[in-house]
Amino acid sequence: MPLALPRFAGFRSRRRRLLAGAAAGLTVLGLLLWWLLPLGRPEPEGPLTFSTGGRSGVYHLYGELLQEALTRDLPQVDVALLPSEGSQQNLERVATGAADFTIATADAVSKYKMDDRPGADRLRGCARLYDDYVQLVVPADSRVDSVRDLKGLRVGIGQPASGVRLISERLLTAAKLDPATDITPVSIGIDQMPAQLEAGRIDAFIWSGGLPTNAVKELSERTDIRLVQLGDMIKELQRSGTPARYYRSAVISPDTYKWARSNDDVTTLAVPNLLVTTDRTDAALTEGLTRTVIDNRDRIGHQVHAAQLVDLRTAIYTDPLELHEGAARYYRSAKP
Repeated sequence: MPLALPRFAGFRSRRRRLLAGAAAGLTVLGLLLWWLLPLGRPEPEGPLTFSTGGRSGVYHLYGELLQEALTRDLPQVDVALLPSEGSQQNLERVATGAADFTIATADAVSKYKMDDRPGADRLRGCARLYDDYVQLVVPADSRVDSVRDLKGLRVGIGQPASGVRLISERLLTAAKLDPATDITPVSIGIDQMPAQLEAGRIDAFIWSGGLPTNAVKELSERTDIRLVQLGDMIKELQRSGTPARYYRSAVISPDTYKWARSNDDVTTLAVPNLLVTTDRTDAALTEGLTRTVIDNRDRIGHQVHAAQLVDLRTAIYTDPLELHEGAARYYRSAKP
């Protein structure tokens, strides 16, 4: 019996050491999990305002589809859509805090920064999305074969705060036409342009949007129209430098608008769209929204075909904007 006591005491000592070791191991494991996994990161919540575009344009449709995706992915975030005239108004809203996120063309962003507009230094990029294609639309029997032929005609050039207005004025200037005096400028957006052309109240309109733009597609199904080539303007545009350096040569294939009177590729110019926010926006919210944009590109692309071109490999290039820290966090996590 006297020998049993030491054996029992040794057992208890070993058990204490084992329990202490197990506790230490669990503590280390817990710390590792806390470090490796975002267990303590709260889910984004609260209101979010997304400034879109004209209700008949691609920006607004993209916003509606993104809103649906965010309802699934970020259920505690209440997304409100705010229609706009386009890129210029979108940037002003986000830069000044009237909206949280938007889409704008790279040339419009560059001009906003170059003009040192309110809040320009706070703008940040989340993703490079799809390209907008500039489309000069005329009746099929029109004599217009170049921007230069628009002299003396009534031309829809976009609303004052739109990206279309910027591009229209640059195109006309490159063609040595004064946008204020050499044409009759009509300040309307894509929600009115097709009906005005169909009714004969304008002779042409200039539009910049993803392909196909539903409003142009539907117009081509109702009446005979034609897309005018813009290839002869590209060199002259690019000579003007920033922000026109964001334009690239592109083509619109004949099957884009199959009812339009065009049997060949139409040369034009394209400009990238950027998903934009500011440095005021929460990093977790920006990370979540960027993830939703990339993860839902195919689903959104069923209705906005251009969205299928969003590419994880190029989305990170948001020039001329610095990448938001939340978006950068997403791209680091999404690396294969």
